Order: sequence, then C-alpha cells, then structure tokens
Amino acid sequence: MRTYRRDDVAALIDHTLLKPEATERDVARLVEEAVELGAYAICVSPSMVDVAKRAGAVAKPVAAVVGFPSGKHLSAIKAEEARLAVSAGAAEIDMVIDVGAAVAGDFVAVGADVAAVRAAVGGDVVLKVIVESAALLSIVGEDALVSACRVAADAGADFVKTSTGFHPAGGASVRAVELMRAAVDPRVEVKASGGIRTTADAVSMLDAGATRLGLSGTRSVLDGLKGAERVIDANN
Repeated sequence: MRTYRRDDVAALIDHTLLKPEATERDVARLVEEAVELGAYAICVSPSMVDVAKRAGAVAKPVAAVVGFPSGKHLSAIKAEEARLAVSAGAAEIDMVIDVGAAVAGDFVAVGADVAAVRAAVGGDVVLKVIVESAALLSIVGEDALVSACRVAADAGADFVKTSTGFHPAGGASVRAVELMRAAVDPRVEVKASGGIRTTADAVSMLDAGATRLGLSGTRSVLDGLKGAERVIDANN
C-alpha cells in the first residue's frame, strides 16, 4: 500500500468532458469544477478549447483530443486538427492512433501518424498518444501494445495513454498500465483513462505506474481521499 494525499492525486487529473452532446455551458461548469477540485488540466473536444479558455481556464492547461475517438482519420487531418487546437489555446494534445494499423502490425504507419501530429504542434506542446490498450490486448495481445507504445515514444510522444473510453473493448486496466510503463523510457509518462470511476480504481492505476489520470467523475474519486491523507488498499 502507498499513501495518497487528496491534493496530490487531484494534481494528476485531467478533468474530462468529451460527450458529443456537451454544450458550452457544460464546458464552463467543467472549468469551474476543475478549479474547485484542484485538477491539473481540463480535457475537451477541439471545438471546445476556445470555450474553455473563455470560461476561465487560464491557470489550468487545456488538453484537446485529436482523431477522436476512432483514430481512423488521415494523418494530415489529425495534424491540422491538432494545430488548430493549439492555435485556440490548447497546451496538450491527446491523439488517437490508427488502432487498425497496430492490429495489422503496421507500426511504421503508427509512428508516422504520431510524428505528423508532433511536427504540427512543435516541441513545446505536450503530446499524449492514445493506444486503445484494451482493444490491442483483446485482439492481438501484449506484444502489440508494447510495440505501439515504443513506436509512439520514438515518434515524439510525451505520454502514452490507455484509452478513449469509447471503445467497446473497455478502458484502462492495471495490466495495460504495467505493460505501458515498462515499455517506454522513464522520460515518457503514462496516462490512464477510460472507465476509472472509483478511488480504488484510480489508486490501482497510480500503483501500476500511471502519472496522469483522465477522469470525468473526478469529484467522486477525490471524495474517497478526503482529509490530509489516506491509505487506500487497491486490492479491496
């Protein structure tokens, strides 16, 4: 068991709203809640970056998703979507790989896709690469997940990220995070996202090696860590 302080965990969270029906008012509430809870960043759709900035997300980095959620966009489209999001004020980009290319073992294509987005946004923007870990593990196995992470890192990823949360195969898992952490150099971080709904879920991901969490239910997760500090047993 490790000890987790509420404020420390909050500072690792991307407070997220990616529902297609989200309105500008919803995003404004997201920003307000992120500030209240002490989350690290706000993660929204590209069309909502400017909304988040205007709603007061000046002290919080704004992350935008790219090629979301399927990853089956042309690399040039992902690159331009990322460039436009950064122009609107995004400091971080969470892009989805072409999962089908990874399933087929075409990691040259996966790497080129990531490299295109990296080139479009420059070196100062944090680039997180969503590998849809549950799909890779369920369809082709652990080697494909490891390869996807290594290729993404080589192409310029600052983070490898588990999931969109929209794939039917599922979201983050402890095993996926463990594999991803072991696959990449320590300079590359791991973001766990997708289906993390409880405090125990979140702590399990941190114990496995995640350094950032993508959560939509941030408040309920943090409510399990009320007080100065609390020890959570992820096995219970």
